[in-house]
Order: sequence, then C-alpha cells, then structure tokens
Amino acid sequence: MNNDNQTPWQQIDFTLLFFVFLLMCISTVAIYSAQASLPGELKNFNFAGRQLTWYFVGTFVLSLTLVIDFDRFRQLSWYLYGFGILLLILLAVSPEFIGSYQIAPIRNGAKSWFVLPGLGSVQPSEFMKIFLIITIASASVSHHEKHPTKTIQTDLILLAKIFGIAAAPLLIVMAQPDLGTAMVFTAIVVSITLVSGVRWRLLSLLSLIGVAGVSALVFIFFKFPAFFKAYLLDEYQLARFYGWLAPEEYADAGYQATKAILAIGSGKLEGKGYADGTVYFPEAHTDFIFAVIGEEFGFIGASITISIFFMLIYRMIHTALESNESFGSYLCAGVIGMLTFQVFQNIGMTIRILPITGIPLPFVSYGGSALLTYMIAVGLVLNVRSRTKTYMFE
Repeated sequence: MNNDNQTPWQQIDFTLLFFVFLLMCISTVAIYSAQASLPGELKNFNFAGRQLTWYFVGTFVLSLTLVIDFDRFRQLSWYLYGFGILLLILLAVSPEFIGSYQIAPIRNGAKSWFVLPGLGSVQPSEFMKIFLIITIASASVSHHEKHPTKTIQTDLILLAKIFGIAAAPLLIVMAQPDLGTAMVFTAIVVSITLVSGVRWRLLSLLSLIGVAGVSALVFIFFKFPAFFKAYLLDEYQLARFYGWLAPEEYADAGYQATKAILAIGSGKLEGKGYADGTVYFPEAHTDFIFAVIGEEFGFIGASITISIFFMLIYRMIHTALESNESFGSYLCAGVIGMLTFQVFQNIGMTIRILPITGIPLPFVSYGGSALLTYMIAVGLVLNVRSRTKTYMFE
C-alpha cells in the first residue's frame, strides 16, 4: 500500500480544486459584467462581490466536509434526510408574509426560498439534494450488506427503497411547484440506481417504461394541453414550454430564451469583449449567465467553460471508479449525476434546445444556497478520494 502513511490532507485532489477555482474566476467575471445591465437598484448591488463571499464561505464548508470521514455521513444519513424534509415542509406551510416582512415569497411562480433578515434568501431544496445523495447511497450499501446474494426480488426491494426515499422530497418540491429541482432529484436517483448493482435487464425494462411514460406525456401535452394545465403543470410552466416550442407566437414566455440565443449568436467566435455586451435579457447573472459568457467571450469562451466542466466531471468519475468502498462510489455517482444534469439542462435551455426550468449553471450562476451545495458536493468527492487506499499489487 503506497499511501497508507499519508493523511487525507496529503491526498487531496488539487486538480479537481483547480477546476473549481477556474469556474470561480469565470463566475466572478461574468457576474460582474452582467450586473451592469440589470434594471433599477439591482444595478448598484455588488453581486460579484457577494458571489466571492459565498465562495469563501463555501471553501470553509468544503474543508469541513473533507475533515469528516465520509462513513460518518452514512451514520447521519437519516438524520440529515429528516432535517431536509422538515425544512421543505416548513417552507410549504410558512406564510408568504409575517406582518410586513416576506418570509417565504413566491418568485417565478414557485415558493422555494426562506428570506432571513441580514442573510438573504435560503433555498432548502438545494441542501436536500446533498441529503438525498447521502441517504440513497447509505440505503443502497445497507441493502447489499443485508442481501449479499442478488436476485430479482432483492433488486426490486432495492429499487423500492430508492424510489421510496426520493418520493417525499419529490412530491414536496412538485407542490411548490419547482419542476427544475424535481428534475435534479430525478437525475440523482437515476445516477445512483445505475451503479447500485441492480440487474441491467431490470434497468432496461424500467428504461422502456420510462420512455413510454415520457412519450405518453408528450402526446397528452400536444393533444390535451388542458389536462396538463389542470393536473400537472401550472400556467407559467406551460407558458415556458410554449415559449420554447414557439417563441415567435408566445413572445412573452419565450422572451428570455430568444434574447439569450441572440446574445450568444452575436458573440460569434471571439465575443464582443469584456463588459461590452449589448443584448439585454432578464436573470443574466443567474440562470442565463452562460449567455453572458457566449456574448462577451464568444464561441472560444463558451467552449473553454464547457471544457472545464467536462474535466471537472471526468475527475469525479475517476474518483468514483477508484474508490474501495461502495458508499464512496455511490456518493460520487450522485454528485456526478446532479452536476452533469444541471450543466446540460442550463446550457441547453440557454441555447434553446431545452425548455426553461430555472436551473442555475453550477459554480457560475449567482446564488448562495446553490453554491454552498456544489461546494459540499465537491467536498464529498474529495473526501472519498482522500480516503481511498491504493495498493502496489492489485
């Protein structure tokens, strides 16, 4: 064993941290540029400075996550899960106003934030993503310890456990309604399920059922939109889909996507230059930060950003494959699924190949709760990497 005498701090994956540092630089530059085009008083708010502050806080949280042995997270998994569910329930039942103060406002059609005096807004569903990863990973490992011999029956029991754990937070965020977060929860469940040891024949069957279900929903969406409006999606969510499919006919709903693709296209190869963006679109510093990068730094800047994400996720995959413990591999798989889906969805909606869902670009979009979540996720992966033993003779 060639790293047995090294401490976890000596085994930190500094390459992974370097990619996070690069994304921090991109985030700060893009947000600083974007805030100049914000309307009203928002223009004078230092979002870039606030983002850097959240990065410093996130670095502390990442270090704390790294110090704790990841096996401890397994022991605390159900407590963390219960705490996350409690926060989501409190958010659901909290009044929008207490006196003259907004405590749980409805923004963009969703009730997803607590507003705390002096601290800004906190989104419990972001932290629930981490709690969900830890709990599903822990339940999967415990299942395999209890059922060392795999059969169809044990696989079905494991799937029931995974889906049962995910059901409560999924139903709560859907009721907010927060479709974007629900989709991220689903991505986490799918990513861990794929590596959980369930037979591929059973997974293939579930995939076919899933494809059939999505196809049925698409058919109903186009043929019976009133059903969607009445039972599945709110009116503003339907408007986002229509704005994506027919932005010319639904100009209001498709305004953001139309402006974003115009900004990216006008950036061409090298971009217009830093702080020289001329296309205005709402939420430029949050959900549509990639459009700012594309407009000001062009195809080259956008490609570099995507490449950094690719290398970041590649390093995480490498850690997952090298881990000696199933729990560590499952943790990495959940983090990889969460980040990969969010990057794909955010960039996809920005270039109008996917509908707008309000999912931020990890590490780059402005947002304290989301950024802390990503830093904790990186801390978990680094934790797994630093405690993975390598052997001279395999």
